[in-house]
Amino acid sequence: MEWNRNLKVILATALVSCFVGATVYAAATPNKLPLTPIHEPEFYGSPSSSISSGVAVPEGVATFSTSGTVPPMLNKEGKTVYERYGNTEKQAEGVLLNIEKQLKEQGLSLKDVVYLRVYVTPDAALGGKFDYTGWFNAYGKFFNTKDNPVKPARSTVGVASLVSSDWLIEIEAVAVYPKGHNKD
Repeated sequence: MEWNRNLKVILATALVSCFVGATVYAAATPNKLPLTPIHEPEFYGSPSSSISSGVAVPEGVATFSTSGTVPPMLNKEGKTVYERYGNTEKQAEGVLLNIEKQLKEQGLSLKDVVYLRVYVTPDAALGGKFDYTGWFNAYGKFFNTKDNPVKPARSTVGVASLVSSDWLIEIEAVAVYPKGHNKD
């Protein structure tokens, strides 16, 4: 009977410790969720990063998503992928300009983009390595700039190939319609 009483004391102590620990953790860790409703997208993350680590979108806000957008052909008569479409940076610039055009047709701009998903393929000119730097350079011309300070959340994924072996990059974008936009 003595050990049964000791077991109850040990279990009670452990249970109280868990509650105390959880309470201390909760008090020391601020709630990252918006406590009040948001009315515009809110971007989260380090101010020194060129991308956001996350974006909160207000309830009921309309979004526009592009399909995977691929590079425009620069020179149909080009003998190499680089003459036909350009390197990763040039291709990414062409894709972002195309996305910008798609957004404009919907009454949006690159300032409304909250998320990008990017697929990059190996570049033969770089020994089969992924040209992430080329992509990052192109991104830096369109986002986190003086003209467009928006830093969308973003995923960049290295993939084996895209539909055309000439394409080194494909990009999907999600944009949020500004406050007051009425879908009707």
